[in-house]
Amino acid sequence: MRLMPSRAFFLGVPLDLLTMDESVERCAALIREGRPVQHVVINAGKCVLMEDDPGVREIVRHCEIVNADGQSVVWGARFLGIKAPERVAGIDLMGRMIERCEREGWPVYLLGAKDEVLAAFVAEARRRHPRLVVAGARNGYFSADQEVGIAETIRNSGARLLLVGISSPKKERFLAEHLPRMGAVLAMGVGGSFDVWAGKTRRAPMWMQKAGLEWFYRFAQEPGRMWRRYLIGNLRFGALVLRARFGARSAE
Repeated sequence: MRLMPSRAFFLGVPLDLLTMDESVERCAALIREGRPVQHVVINAGKCVLMEDDPGVREIVRHCEIVNADGQSVVWGARFLGIKAPERVAGIDLMGRMIERCEREGWPVYLLGAKDEVLAAFVAEARRRHPRLVVAGARNGYFSADQEVGIAETIRNSGARLLLVGISSPKKERFLAEHLPRMGAVLAMGVGGSFDVWAGKTRRAPMWMQKAGLEWFYRFAQEPGRMWRRYLIGNLRFGALVLRARFGARSAE
């Protein structure tokens, strides 16, 4: 695979070495190109998922833009000699792209979460950005036989940015299979960002975000549901990074 000058390989997938501002400009440029494009963010959990599921890794390898969503990915990349400039959190990039879409007049389609969360998200997005054009919205609960119809609805809506608030790996697989049917859209997976804007969950304080502890704040809110993902997942991620560094060195 040929990498762009601003890209490197991290744990077997491309990683764009972009700041937040550069990521916004790159996403805007892709929207202007007018073709179906998939954006993805990677964090410790996604890296472990890709290790367990090569199909997801292959999807990420073919995404047009790949950002380091987790601070652990930034630190891990630097440990491996990759000059990752900063964390580009998916929720923050989402906010910046909604702002850009309002300014440019690009319609946005929202896919994911429950209906009440989605409605609250739309209300909050319009409160922050009154001129934002919402091309359409649909909850994230659908069967496989509905997927083609959803993709066609997105295309017919005229959306230029698609925000997908569905968990991994469902969203990556859905986009990889159906993105060509969606028209000239930049598709971004935004995980639980709808819940945050809707007021259902809270983000960690800024000092915890900068310290790479946002995962711990999330874990503390739902320890019973999140312990395996964060505690075991973070240990496995660390092992992957160590293997990438010292395994490669021992093979020389």
